[in-house]
Amino acid sequence: MKVTRAAYAEAFAAVTGRPLIQLPQMVGMTEPEIFFDALGRNGVSLRADGESERLLAPFGAEFATRLAARKDLLTTEGTLLPGAAEALRTVAALDGVVQSVLTGSSRPNAALKLRAFGLDRYLDLAVAGFAGSEPYPKGALLRATRLRAEEKYAVRFAERATIYVADSPRDVEAATMGGATSVGVASGRASSAELRDAGADLVLPDLTDTAPLVSLITSRP
Repeated sequence: MKVTRAAYAEAFAAVTGRPLIQLPQMVGMTEPEIFFDALGRNGVSLRADGESERLLAPFGAEFATRLAARKDLLTTEGTLLPGAAEALRTVAALDGVVQSVLTGSSRPNAALKLRAFGLDRYLDLAVAGFAGSEPYPKGALLRATRLRAEEKYAVRFAERATIYVADSPRDVEAATMGGATSVGVASGRASSAELRDAGADLVLPDLTDTAPLVSLITSRP
């Protein structure tokens, strides 16, 4: 999204003192991974060991500030993927289902984007996983998110009853590592074939037809 890229470029220049010429691939990546990749791609010379890690926290804070300043542009220039809102609304109405997010974004950035499109009303962000804010790979973070939900709701959720809806092969692989059932949605950059090859249990062209997703959720033990 252009709004995110603009905020990212401003934050990068403010923290590193260099312009962002080349933006790394963002799909399926976490904010720290994107930042470290951007340092190398844009010729940021780090003289001391650990200097890149020391830049991460101030960059994250600056990026969140710059993105928040553009919150009104998120809805006017951003795009909500087909069927996303209806799918969240439909799943939220199912009995016994806790719906949250697992994302490579930081907590403030993810919450800002969800709120801009009114999607946060269908989600319990208290149990969510934010790989941009937590030092865990997504597979481990998926397990941690499930444990948070179990603790909050005093219910045990079987691994395969945890369903991760994602649009990148990397996230499908994270679902496998986290013991979850994966739904690959080919409305992003990855094709149906790429998601299927990554091991997705169910592949959908988009979320406009919620029936296959609901059927999968209700069939889990």
